[in-house]
Amino acid sequence: MNETLAVLAGIGLAAACGFRVFLPLFIASVAVRLGVDGIGGFELASLLGEDLQWVGSTPAILAFGVATVLEIGAYYVPWIDNALDTVATPAAMIAGTFVAFAFFPGVGGEGYLDWILAAIAGGGTAGLIQGGSVAARGASTATTAGFGNFAIATLELIGSILVSALLIFIPLVAGGLALLLAFWILFQLLRFIIRRRART
Repeated sequence: MNETLAVLAGIGLAAACGFRVFLPLFIASVAVRLGVDGIGGFELASLLGEDLQWVGSTPAILAFGVATVLEIGAYYVPWIDNALDTVATPAAMIAGTFVAFAFFPGVGGEGYLDWILAAIAGGGTAGLIQGGSVAARGASTATTAGFGNFAIATLELIGSILVSALLIFIPLVAGGLALLLAFWILFQLLRFIIRRRART
């Protein structure tokens, strides 16, 4: 059961990184440090690999905390938010891969296989969700001259906090929701591509 929770926790945290890169890492870091108990009495730290317990260290908390504040603030500055998307998309995929690897309990049997699985499940999930956010922000910029981006930034922030909180307390739900959201975004993307090709 712990292995299932660990995999779902990794996918859920990767999904949250698709909304905001550093906020989920900061929340997870604080939760590991405080030894927060989730539903069923498990600790988030118990789902991490032994080599990654540093995630709950003071330097990690401070680094993720400062990065979180800067990232959140930057997304509320008009036009900078769109510029950030060019960096945030690959960053979200890298962060998603890292957190998935951090929680995956050696499912591949070998280190390099774990990284491949983490890149597919974690990086892919984070990339899909970040891609959906980028598309929404692009549409908002085109239709509202960027003024509607404030609302999108707020929704992304709330989504990241909610998914991260669910991850800590109910990882089964967080992982399930993350997968559903990723598949929904993928479906919408494929439908958009098919419709666009049909028009040409």
